Amino acid sequence: MSKIHEAFARARSENRAALIGYLPAGFPTRDGAIECIRAMVAGGVDIVEIGLPYSDPVMDGPTIQEAVDISLANGTKIVDVLDTVKHIASDGTPTLVMSYWNPIERLGVDKFAAEMAAAGGAGVITPDLTPEEAAAWNVATDSNHIDRVFLVALSSTNERIATVAAETTGFIYAGAVMGVTGARTSLSGAVQDLVARTRQASDLPIAVGLGVSTPEQAHDIAQYADGVIVGSAFVNAINAGGAQAAQQLAEQLSVGVKRS
Repeated sequence: MSKIHEAFARARSENRAALIGYLPAGFPTRDGAIECIRAMVAGGVDIVEIGLPYSDPVMDGPTIQEAVDISLANGTKIVDVLDTVKHIASDGTPTLVMSYWNPIERLGVDKFAAEMAAAGGAGVITPDLTPEEAAAWNVATDSNHIDRVFLVALSSTNERIATVAAETTGFIYAGAVMGVTGARTSLSGAVQDLVARTRQASDLPIAVGLGVSTPEQAHDIAQYADGVIVGSAFVNAINAGGAQAAQQLAEQLSVGVKRS
């Protein structure tokens, strides 16, 4: 059982969903990102997603785009992302990188997977890589024992969901909204149907993200999903109050993901 699957199993045994927290490497600074992520974990985050800053983040909303811009202005490179992974994974936290495909392809598929494994990384989320184009990536991740995470959307057909599920090894990322990332005051009720349809295609954990920002939203999602993913809300918290605010938000969300 991989570290990711262990985290989901532990959360399930405690009658709750796993809390997954996202933050770009290098934001607000290189060391600041490590401090904030550790604070998120101290507050109750079970699994960490570390964003690999990219200059054309087409799926990211303004909050994460601004954080990525700050990270890039700080000079964050892939080596810094992997170093952040190493710091967080060394604490025992299952740690993934979320990256657009271009930086992985430029570095080299095999090299990226090998360096992730060497850093202690547990998996990689590739939001713009389709399963049909992932043959080389599948081989590289399997060879290095790195979990793959692909996405399904509200618009995904049952056939598409089955295709994604067949190539995923970590957890299936279910997008709660159509469009880019960002905290929202309400989420589509259709996401519950998306999760139900995805369960018909796979026994893997299913985590819901994109737009989740409050303990109330986390609680609603935790009633039917295995994991709750929060990103923009952590960036907003850090902008307002640094690592302490990130930990406080994680504490609130960790209460929210408990099941009734």
